[in-house]
Amino acid sequence: MTQVIDRFRSSTWGWLRGTLAGWGTLLLCLVGVGLIIILVKWIANLATTYEVTSDRLILHKGIFSKSIDEIELYRVKDVRIDFTIINQMADIGTITITSSDETTRDAPLIIRDVDHARARRENLRDLVNTARRARGVREFDMVHEDFGEPA
Repeated sequence: MTQVIDRFRSSTWGWLRGTLAGWGTLLLCLVGVGLIIILVKWIANLATTYEVTSDRLILHKGIFSKSIDEIELYRVKDVRIDFTIINQMADIGTITITSSDETTRDAPLIIRDVDHARARRENLRDLVNTARRARGVREFDMVHEDFGEPA
């Protein structure tokens, strides 16, 4: 069995201090409404766990009814990170993963409010490159400028 290298969830605390919506929710806490929003966000974050091994990214979803999905790291095409100024101050970010795996074939996997997102992205990129080398996988982008244009 493969050893788990990293296991994480989206951060409710990071969302509160690192997004405009989080700060707005904290202000609403003064009225009491924000506590409901925080509770909903916390339960949503508890429902999904991301597990990184040396060859897979495993998604555990659900609380009562669970599902597990995997992305083979050698199939990952791109790992992008996005963050606002507030995100940067809170050291959180959004990681977007594009791959040829069925999980992300139609739309990329977006993981929001990730603590230490820069370090996690770099770790993931290193693991992707290692997995590709281990399998002897190379990626080629095939682009033809005249494709689809009349002669």
